[in-house]
Amino acid sequence: MAAPKLAKFGTNVARGVGRLSTEIMESGSGSYVTMTSGRKYLDFTCGIGVANLGHCHPTVTKAAQEQVGKLVHGQINIAFQKSYLELVEKMLPVMPDKSLDTFFFWNSGAEAVEAAIKLARHATKKQNVIVMQGSYHGRTFGTMAMTRSKTVYGQGYAPLMPGVFSVAFPYCAQCSVAKHTSGKFGYDNCCMDPVLQLEHLLKRETAPSDTAAIIIETVLGEGGYVPPPPGYLEKVREICDKHNILLIADEVQCGYGRTGKMFAVEHFGVRPDILIMAKGIANGFPLSAIASRKELMDTQPPGSMGGTYAGNAVSCAAGVAVLDAFKNEGILDNVNLRGKELKGMLESCWKDPSIGRIIHDVRGLGLMLALECKDGHGYASKIQAKCMEKDLLLLTTSIHDTIRFIPPLNVSAEEMATGCRIIQQAIKEVAEGADPEETGSRGQALE
Repeated sequence: MAAPKLAKFGTNVARGVGRLSTEIMESGSGSYVTMTSGRKYLDFTCGIGVANLGHCHPTVTKAAQEQVGKLVHGQINIAFQKSYLELVEKMLPVMPDKSLDTFFFWNSGAEAVEAAIKLARHATKKQNVIVMQGSYHGRTFGTMAMTRSKTVYGQGYAPLMPGVFSVAFPYCAQCSVAKHTSGKFGYDNCCMDPVLQLEHLLKRETAPSDTAAIIIETVLGEGGYVPPPPGYLEKVREICDKHNILLIADEVQCGYGRTGKMFAVEHFGVRPDILIMAKGIANGFPLSAIASRKELMDTQPPGSMGGTYAGNAVSCAAGVAVLDAFKNEGILDNVNLRGKELKGMLESCWKDPSIGRIIHDVRGLGLMLALECKDGHGYASKIQAKCMEKDLLLLTTSIHDTIRFIPPLNVSAEEMATGCRIIQQAIKEVAEGADPEETGSRGQALE
């Protein structure tokens, strides 16, 4: 059916699905997507961090095509699938800690988060879970209760899952301590107030003897692409060890090379008890996973874990191909090179008095970067719209006025240069149209 006729069926799609554009995607190749109109966009959204090796990566495509001709659905409760076990073999060497040696695969990030909480509660015989303010863990009923990035995800669905408590994440650009100490504290020097708040929570609201786990996105995703300052995660690990609480690292969005290391926890030298993965692990095929130590995973009896489509054979074959690409194509090196280029451009905009006045913060690791504008004026959405006019796709995030940058991990130097040029021009155009009384002076760097 022709695209104009197809478009009318958009009214039959649930209203609860938000989207950037009403255009219809026809195809994707590498860092670009093409619409049915013929318009081609440089895609710095990656399907919200899923097509991390670009659209239709040849190695992944070939592996999936071959698997479709062998076995599409074997069902893990019937027997092992070859591609499932091959993926376990490939994953073991890239885990951030050797203790993470036992796996189970699902389809979505939310399923994996639910599985991690299920495991933590069962293994510890404790109910309560501590989450971070600004965190995003999913939209299923359990994960809605744990998500704290925006109220829209859980509004109107109460009562939600009980036993969930929240505490501040070290968001330096919005931290009241960092703001009022003349730059003494920031991304390189945590004030440790969030650690103090966590300790108080364990004394006031959820006793350690009732607390199964602390779950944390190593880098906040929907909450604003916020990396924690050095020292923070180490303190959280110490608190978990002291009180026999499990530490769960949700790396659905920040894992698998996005920050320049295979997993974001590697930047901080912290060992999680449970690691959650999804999004980019199969480059577009539905696949998620949890990894933990065998003695913890083996507390769950046979039959307690499963799912009709869990660990689908085609998705697992794609997952194997993704790890082959990481090994053979120097993906992590490219992430760090291109990340420096993109972050350098954003910081140069911030330092420019003529346009930096609309910018509040630039932050991130690798190719998980954010530009936070001064709140209250919609600058991020305006920059996003300007970029789309210039054939570049970007996404906003957070309750604060923030743009996130999620280019493919294998984006080329030429593609990055094109993206940087468009972004810089868009920021300039929005800044030129801003009322000087709205913006005041350039924001203070928290470095």
